Amino acid sequence: MKKFNQGILLSSLGSFWWGVIGVIYFRSLSFVGPFELVIHRCLWTTVFLLITTFFLYKWRKFMQILKSSKKIFILFLSSFLILTNWSVWIYAVSTNQIINASFGYFIMPIMSVFFGYVFFRERLNFKIVLSITLVIFSIFYMLYEFRSIPWIGLTVAISWSLYNVCRKLIKVDTDIGLLLESVFIFPFALIALIYLFTLEMNYFSTNDISMMFLLALAGPMTVIPLFLYVRGVELSGLGPTGMIFYITPTFQFLLGYFYYNESFSFEKFVSFVIIWIAVLIYLKNLYEKN
Repeated sequence: MKKFNQGILLSSLGSFWWGVIGVIYFRSLSFVGPFELVIHRCLWTTVFLLITTFFLYKWRKFMQILKSSKKIFILFLSSFLILTNWSVWIYAVSTNQIINASFGYFIMPIMSVFFGYVFFRERLNFKIVLSITLVIFSIFYMLYEFRSIPWIGLTVAISWSLYNVCRKLIKVDTDIGLLLESVFIFPFALIALIYLFTLEMNYFSTNDISMMFLLALAGPMTVIPLFLYVRGVELSGLGPTGMIFYITPTFQFLLGYFYYNESFSFEKFVSFVIIWIAVLIYLKNLYEKN
């Protein structure tokens, strides 16, 4: 019971970090621009993971992955997916669209269950089918009302759900897998940063040490909540932590609406109500299974 409670606490902290601390951090640096923010998130995540891998003595596990061409290929694919997720989320946070991003994280677990059925033939019961149907209905409702696809939310949800599919195909430690994914991205991020330097459009400069430090924090801002949440999953299981994950989009939504005063029309409210009903049905199903 003690381990279970520790797991709940850790996964709650990780979810809160994603939903509040991470949002405030990246939003406070929005003047830097989403392009450079994504670059630094990729670069410093790699550096931070290299440090943690060294101190946690995980190099043997890292080297074992390099012996498997299948794992390398899948992690190469997942690196593209996580880069897409990071890029779109940071773009949303930087351009006053946090609520739209929260939409993606509300539907992500439900979409992950759907992809579990598509790729792994996992069973779907009535409640899950109903949740998926409501998500699809909400998307079509927004398409009808706004004459546009809610691409931010969908990209966030689909990229992360497919990322989970890739990770489920192979058994690797979350942090070690993320390290290899970051290593794949690192050269492109470095080239992009050099390009910004040549254009003199970079905020990362020795002329401003404090700004260099703030941008370098993008690494631990990414890795720490991941460590917390994954450790919580290990101690408490997927079911309870799956319910706790909704702390993340809930706080993102609240921050976007109440703190950053993002617009939230009646039509968008209706679409979110549909999603919240789908989430409640999904959570009830999780609770009954556990």
